[in-house]
Amino acid sequence: MSQSHLNQIRGSAPLKFLVIGAGSRGNGYAHALLQSTPDAQITAVAEPIEVKRRAFGRQYIWGEADAPAEWQSFADWKDFLGLQEQRQRAARDKASRWSRPVDGVFICTLDDSHCEIITAFAPLGYHIMSEKPLATTLQDCLKIYRSLRPQGSSSSPQIFSIGHVLHYSPHNILLRRLLLDDEAIGDILSVEHTEPVGWWHFAHSYVRGNWRKEASSAPSLLTKSCHDIDLLMWLLCAPPATASITDRPPHLPSFVSSTGSLLYFKPSRKPQSAGGATNCYSCAAEPQCIYSARKIYVRDRFDQGHVGWPVKIVDSEIEDMYVGGNKKGARERLEARLKDDYNESTSSPASRPWYGRCVYNADNDVCDDQVVTINWEDDPLPVTSVQQRQDRLQGRGAKNAIFHMVASTEAQCERRGHISGTRGEIEYDSRTIRVYDFATKRAEVHVPEQPGGGHGGGDAGLVSAFFKAVEAVKLRQMPVEEAQQAYVGCTAEEIVRNTAMVFAAEEARREKKVVDWPAWWQNNVEIALEHQSG
Repeated sequence: MSQSHLNQIRGSAPLKFLVIGAGSRGNGYAHALLQSTPDAQITAVAEPIEVKRRAFGRQYIWGEADAPAEWQSFADWKDFLGLQEQRQRAARDKASRWSRPVDGVFICTLDDSHCEIITAFAPLGYHIMSEKPLATTLQDCLKIYRSLRPQGSSSSPQIFSIGHVLHYSPHNILLRRLLLDDEAIGDILSVEHTEPVGWWHFAHSYVRGNWRKEASSAPSLLTKSCHDIDLLMWLLCAPPATASITDRPPHLPSFVSSTGSLLYFKPSRKPQSAGGATNCYSCAAEPQCIYSARKIYVRDRFDQGHVGWPVKIVDSEIEDMYVGGNKKGARERLEARLKDDYNESTSSPASRPWYGRCVYNADNDVCDDQVVTINWEDDPLPVTSVQQRQDRLQGRGAKNAIFHMVASTEAQCERRGHISGTRGEIEYDSRTIRVYDFATKRAEVHVPEQPGGGHGGGDAGLVSAFFKAVEAVKLRQMPVEEAQQAYVGCTAEEIVRNTAMVFAAEEARREKKVVDWPAWWQNNVEIALEHQSG
């Protein structure tokens, strides 16, 4: 269908979206959406912090207008729903047609708010893209899943996507094609996959930042590495596209185990010369400390003119002050925030980040090093013909995957790995994929496209896929389920299953056991869903 024909069907009205949360991810998705899909329009933002809301609106919605219109700016996403309800009621009273203000919603808020927001918007039929992780508890994941499935229905009335951006980067799309479509190394036997978080990045987000405590956030395996568990499930559960069997259920794991702990960022590692200091600005050891907040945020970034992430995370007004010409004031504000500290009398210190806090006294407890092992057993499909006999184990043979999340690395989120197969092996990092063939004894190196934007083009790929799926449904080119599979590439059930694997791995780590995955899924998901529906 030509673009002009699409525009005629659309009636000159672009697809419209609400962004909830104007932080780093909200801005990242907004930028990626408008760069990759010219026919998209962000028409509203909901964000409690006024300076963030105003900056987001100026950049993506109302430009330099004196004030936003009624439908453009909300301090709370509930205000958006309230205004929608008022307008809908007014339309009913006037017997006039009510038009939905937006087609879809991007949820870019803190992790523990996802469940409340999704379960509020899902029954109204809005198409939804939520930042990862899906939720911080398995119970909330299941509430979300039920909200996407109207009572008595096995399908969803809307497109639903999750911020697992690794699915959508050109690098990983090619890696999956080589493994599953081309069968470049035969059947997969084992995978070793590593996420190097980065030494200062881990300290910023998982020692001093919002994700440092399980009680107020979630385990780091969920908040940081759910991307990677999802990637492994995406690569290893799907059947090869070349298999001749038409009914091909996913090859699901048999067992999962995990070990990990907080190895380094704890009081026992604190240098003796630091004494009792709990903040970098009052510490005698600060000049020699690589984790000095003064070095990380002021010297290495602010003083070099870098006031975006992570500096703007310390204080959201610093970037505006700096860009507006008040560099001295911005620096003073940054240092004042870094000097913030707490003691025994401070109420609820876990309720906010403390970016100048000593990394060895930061009340953090999430793992800084963790290994997850997932095992698959032979799971042959039933033989229905002589021709299919040889395909019974194609893509369904026994295999193992080992994932390692490690904090203390130079590389920052530049994943790397090794995949062994029956006919060859693959080595990959974030830029290249090397395929070695046992028969020819030759290696071929692929260098996938490296588009701009976050996660190697994954951000743009994710929002573009979501947009195309919503567009296909709105233009009645495809039913929801078909558009979900064609563009988003995974179902809501797969999203829940891949997230649930993280919770199973955490149970294995905490209880020092091997989890039987089929039994765990039955007891913790299927039975729980039955109770919820009852």
